[in-house]
This record gives sequence, structure tokens and C-alpha cells, in this order.
Amino acid sequence: MDSIWVALSLTPSQGVTLALIFVAAGLVRGFTGFALSAFALALAVLILPPVELIPVMWWLELGASLMMIRAGFDGADLKVAAILTAGSAMGVIVGLGLTTTLDVVASQRISLVLLISLAVLQLAKVRIRALDSTTGTAGTGVVAGVATGLAGVGGMVVALYVLARDAEPRVMRATLVAFLLFGSLTSLLTHLAYGTMNSTSALRGLFFMIPCLIGVFLGQRLFTPKLQPYYRSVCLTLLIGLGAVSLVRSAI
Repeated sequence: MDSIWVALSLTPSQGVTLALIFVAAGLVRGFTGFALSAFALALAVLILPPVELIPVMWWLELGASLMMIRAGFDGADLKVAAILTAGSAMGVIVGLGLTTTLDVVASQRISLVLLISLAVLQLAKVRIRALDSTTGTAGTGVVAGVATGLAGVGGMVVALYVLARDAEPRVMRATLVAFLLFGSLTSLLTHLAYGTMNSTSALRGLFFMIPCLIGVFLGQRLFTPKLQPYYRSVCLTLLIGLGAVSLVRSAI
């Protein structure tokens, strides 16, 4: 077992703690369908710096998305998905560029402030009407890409975009499935270009994908439809609390 931790460049205590965090993050994703990276970031950012954590979460998000895809993206608005993906591709370059140049403490704090801000906006159900346009779609993609590069939480930006649109839920879900798949490819290319997706981060991602997917599976199994209206608000409130605690700890 020691050789595994050496390969992952982690101590046993760090590895076990991260595995437990990713199980919990998977549970949240299985329950609510979102916030895997946000939940993981709120807890794991004090163990690994964002520049090392974000490429690991790329693998976890990919695994969870593939596991949760059922109907695929039949009926998706591919034009919207393409605009979001193009904007995100540009934004990720900026976000990762900042993450790789900032010092660890500054990167931690920016990531946590971004996470808390997005969670507050979602909890308050803020609807930004300007997003419901072609320009708004492109802007959402860029901001989501920056958020992905900085903290791996681009999905929370896109959630605000979904809230602003009056499109049929089935169409938006299929569109977002397409965007997540296309966006994961462009994000991977950017990670490779910046060198943040290296052999260590890939090994970590594949290793921790197992506990994460166990969490997703359990979350789906334990999901109760009658409690569905409460899952999102409870998880967002928890995210804000965890993010605030981590932010305070990073400042001490």
C-alpha cells in the first residue's frame, strides 16, 4: 500500500482523507446532480493546492457524468452547447493561467471566494436575464471556463445560466450533457498544454474515481423523490458553510 501513496505523492493520511472527501462529494452529486467539484474543493483545498486538485476533479467529473448519462443528448440544442463550449475553451485558458501563476494561498482564497459567491447566487435563485441571449450564452461559457480553470466549479456558473433561461427542462438537460462532454475535451487539452494534467494528476484522478463513483452510486440509490426540493438548498447551504470554514482556516 505504501507504494501506492508514493506513486500518488501523498501521505497515507492525506490519501484516506481525500478518498472520504470524494465519497462524500459523489454522494452529493448522486443526490442533487451537481456540485461534485464544489463540494470536493471546499474540503480538499487545504490538502492539495487548486493547481493540483483541479485536474484530479476533471477525472471525477468525467466519471460521474458518464455514469449519470441515461438518455444521452438526444434533443440537445447543439448550437447552444457549441457556443458554451467555445466560450469555456477560452475561459479555461485564462483560469488555468491564473491558477498556475498565483501562489498557493492566494489561489486557495480566490477559489473559495468564487465557490461561496456562486453558491449564494444559486441559493438566492438569482435569475440574470441578460444571460438568456446568444451574447449571454457566450459570456456564460467564458466565465464558466475561467471558474473551471480557477476552481473547477464551472458547472455552478452554467447552473445560473440554466436558471435564467425558460427553455424546456428536457432540452436544457440534454444540452448540458452535450456541453459537459464537449467541454471536458477542451479542458483536457488546456490542462495538457499547461502541464497541470501530468502522470501524477492522472494517477490520482483514476485512483480517486473509484471512491467518488461509489459515492455517486450510493447517492442515486438513497435518493428520495419527495425530498428532492430540499436537497439543493441543503447542499448549497452546506457548501457555503464548508467554504467559509476553509477560507477562515487558510487565513489563520
